[in-house]
Amino acid sequence: VQLQASGGGSVQPGGSLRLSCVASGSNFNIRIVGWYRRTPGKPRELVAEITSDSIINYVDSVKGRFTIFRPNDENTMYLQMTSLKPEDTAVYYCYTAGYDYSGTQAEFFDAWGQGTQVTVSS
Repeated sequence: VQLQASGGGSVQPGGSLRLSCVASGSNFNIRIVGWYRRTPGKPRELVAEITSDSIINYVDSVKGRFTIFRPNDENTMYLQMTSLKPEDTAVYYCYTAGYDYSGTQAEFFDAWGQGTQVTVSS
């Protein structure tokens, strides 16, 4: 399974961006999706996730501003980001985990997207 992320860019504070991430492969089932971000000198941070129980979690700093969604449980996930702040500047990575049924038996997999830069600056 491979992930392809897109949608990053540069915006002014208060602006919005929507990140997309498409999973491709054959005969797989996604159980967990998430978005992480990394800024220089800081550890990777979980921004938002949808767990295997369909529970949605956000890091406190983005609650009320970001929305993670995956319409109809398709192989595309989104991160809608509004009211962006300079401290949201980071490289954002999508993540997914689940089961691959393309072999003779189901195998757990996890995969990362390539990262997309989000810059919030006036």
